[in-house]
Amino acid sequence: MSGLSRSEATLKRGFDLLGAAAGLLLTFWLIALAWVLATIDTRQNGFFVQERVGRHGRVFRVVKIRTMRPSRAHTTTVTTGHDPRITPLGRFFRRAKIDELPQLFNVLMGQMSFVGPRPDVPGFADALEGEDRLILSVRPGITGPATLKYRDEESLLDSVEDPEAYNREVIFPDKVRINREYVQQWSLGKDLGYIWRTVFR
Repeated sequence: MSGLSRSEATLKRGFDLLGAAAGLLLTFWLIALAWVLATIDTRQNGFFVQERVGRHGRVFRVVKIRTMRPSRAHTTTVTTGHDPRITPLGRFFRRAKIDELPQLFNVLMGQMSFVGPRPDVPGFADALEGEDRLILSVRPGITGPATLKYRDEESLLDSVEDPEAYNREVIFPDKVRINREYVQQWSLGKDLGYIWRTVFR
């Protein structure tokens, strides 16, 4: 099992610090506007905060723009494209990835990276065993190879009979494989490519 070297980890973190600082300077106004609109739209705090599993299995609180209204009838953490909890404005924020912008704060604080495995809710990444735990040696990312492959994950889950089972038995194991290869083959050039494909898809 081989993760990033010390010099690679330092390079990756340095890029994250510079990128997050620049990103927040450029998008702070948009984050603030989205927060106000989401607060009005969902009648709750426009920032959605949730516990996720991070580097070395440590739990942290990820920040996103709220895109859903609460529903007692829907308690699953697996979201499909036709989830009735998603508001029309929230659907736009999700398509445009505006809901992800507050995670720049998580990157700045060292809890996340621009590129890496997406941070899971407890019960998935923290339950990995053996060589798969290599994934936990890096900070979770806003985007990454698995995120790009499953960019239409919500629509995919719409097409199956049991979304939770399909996510657990098919999608999650494939993401683990992709993310393990990402760590093993890491380079800054590849990270820049993933960011480019995310922004200019």
